[in-house]
Amino acid sequence: MSALIILQLLLLGLKVTDTSRDSQRQCSDSLPLDLLSLVLEKNPSKPVPGVQIRQDGGVRGVQLSSPDSSMSFPASELLANCDLFPKIFSIVLTLKFSKVAPKGNEYVFTMMEPNKGIKKEKKRDEADIRKRKKEKDVRQRKATHGRVALGLKFSRKRLKFFFKGQGEVTEHWVFRGTPLADTQWHTLVLVAGRHHVRLTVDCDPPLEIVPPRPFPSDLNVQGSRFHIGSRGRWKGLFSGLIRQLVLVPDADATHHICPSSHPRLAALSVPPVLLDMPHQGSEDDRHLSSRDQQVSVGLERSCSDSQQGQLWFNPLRKGLYICDGAMWITVLEDHKRLDYVLEHQVISTSSETHDVEVFQVPGMGLMAAMAHQSTVSGSAVYRWNHTGFQLYQNISTQGALAWRHFTLGKKTYLVVSNSGGGLDKRLSTESEGDFSVVYKWSRRRKKFVAVQTLKTYCARDWEAFTITNQHYLAVANHRKGNNNHTIDSVIYKWNRLTKSFGVHQMLQTSGAYDWEFFTVGPYDFLVVANAFDGVTTSVDSVIYVWVNASFQEFQRIKTFCATDWEMFQIGSRVFLVVANGHRLHGNKPSQYTINSTIYELDMGAQLFVRFQDIVTHSAVDWEFFSLGEEYFLVVANSFNGESYSLNSILYRWQGYEGFVPIHWLPTIGCSDWEYFTTGGESYLIYSSAKAPLSKVFKLKTY
Repeated sequence: MSALIILQLLLLGLKVTDTSRDSQRQCSDSLPLDLLSLVLEKNPSKPVPGVQIRQDGGVRGVQLSSPDSSMSFPASELLANCDLFPKIFSIVLTLKFSKVAPKGNEYVFTMMEPNKGIKKEKKRDEADIRKRKKEKDVRQRKATHGRVALGLKFSRKRLKFFFKGQGEVTEHWVFRGTPLADTQWHTLVLVAGRHHVRLTVDCDPPLEIVPPRPFPSDLNVQGSRFHIGSRGRWKGLFSGLIRQLVLVPDADATHHICPSSHPRLAALSVPPVLLDMPHQGSEDDRHLSSRDQQVSVGLERSCSDSQQGQLWFNPLRKGLYICDGAMWITVLEDHKRLDYVLEHQVISTSSETHDVEVFQVPGMGLMAAMAHQSTVSGSAVYRWNHTGFQLYQNISTQGALAWRHFTLGKKTYLVVSNSGGGLDKRLSTESEGDFSVVYKWSRRRKKFVAVQTLKTYCARDWEAFTITNQHYLAVANHRKGNNNHTIDSVIYKWNRLTKSFGVHQMLQTSGAYDWEFFTVGPYDFLVVANAFDGVTTSVDSVIYVWVNASFQEFQRIKTFCATDWEMFQIGSRVFLVVANGHRLHGNKPSQYTINSTIYELDMGAQLFVRFQDIVTHSAVDWEFFSLGEEYFLVVANSFNGESYSLNSILYRWQGYEGFVPIHWLPTIGCSDWEYFTTGGESYLIYSSAKAPLSKVFKLKTY
């Protein structure tokens, strides 16, 4: 019996241990947390003790007259769903320092650890109480305030973010030489990343430091309190004005307020009481006050009777709304917003189509080249005639898989990926391979004519790019014969003397499916989608960077039958999204419904890191495009293990939420999407690898 009790106690101990470990929840929600609104809106009908609302330069801010407890709150009110402070975060603040820079430290905000409390005094006579009065007051002051766990402070020309690091040692991130004490309003964004810390002032180029140790992942917030403008004491009280103070967990908020037409007052979330400003001040100030009067800025706002008549501007939607006492009514929104998608044209093709390439030809207008599977009918070039695409030219191809358009000077070219092996149908033997063809637009004959053949091996894609005025073509060789997938893909370089492409570099690939070239700042990159190594689809795709006139390996990313890479930018943020086709290993059954992934370039770490996973069904293509201030991705879903008739999905960028689905487009074996504009209208076209048709959709905006 005693042994059973001991066993139960051990199991209970394990359970308690596991529960304790699991309860340490890391803050990862990326919604902005408005610290200033939390204290100013506790009771809107009463003024906050120790706080004055002052206007300076036509702009309102908060000034503290004392470190009142009303300007503090438990951390649990702000970080209700987590126990640990976020490892990655942004702090957005708009403030104006006093005219005279402080000699000592002034605290913009702090998070104080829970106090240890004091022991209750035993009953003593009056003489003993009087004797110990001073000692008791000192002990109580120390116990009340606890220890600073983290905070932001300013002294002279230094801005310091500090926190409790390992071994209870206080760490400091110091930004020197920031011109803040100049009697001007400033908006600051402090971003703590995985390997770097960055401070952006008024949307200017950021100051960046690499700390010796990263921000701690185990900084506990349980029982702590936030203090605005102090650390709960007179000493270090902030003497300037604060207008905005927002914590954004797990995100870089710089991109959501910069660039800005008024960078000194760039807003993410400003308390409504600070936005209701009278018309006074200089001419510039009056103009600013008139524009911002009674307008609340932020990502979310409640609407009730007390907010009736209040205006709200949502910076992500680019919309202005007014509260009618129950709900927000739209006043203005960005006119270029996607409303719905209409089927515009169904193109009957001569066979199934693996790829469509849309491009412009001078003097001819918009054209589209379709890679048809049939070796009998070949492929086709279509021309847009204001109502849709009409057949313009047939081109003999052998199991075409992709087209790529490019220009050299004023001349227009097309290159096709042939995979049929030739007219004798000997299907890509190890020695023979295929012959892909480069075509040039003949202005005299008004058609594309063949100018060069290049030996390829079941080529799945071509990519054209230019580096330092030199022109290149990269081919994705998929396999030799039926089983050899680990082969060389080739980079070709244009020779101006021979007017042809010659081999420049060989790169070993594994069932290569796609190349994507892109540039970030002064650096040129090329990423390959590796699909299969002969055994498994779980292989590394590789990003290469151009160094000393050739591509060198930059980063490997695990992918699953990668079929496409798409690079895109939103503001200054750089992304790569991969289309993962399916999971396969050996003789095990394939999984077609898997995640495709968006990666974001971490400038500090100089790596692409996972940003968002999206469930796809044997995805074979991504297409990125923008309409006005909105950004979209559309995926080509081709097969779910049972059917080729699937919805391909259109996603819209929602800032903190990433990309969210907004339209479901019925497709059959969708193999490619292309976005194009003509006549002031926007369109999408998709090709089908399982039916002899392609469809054009018109994007209706308002």
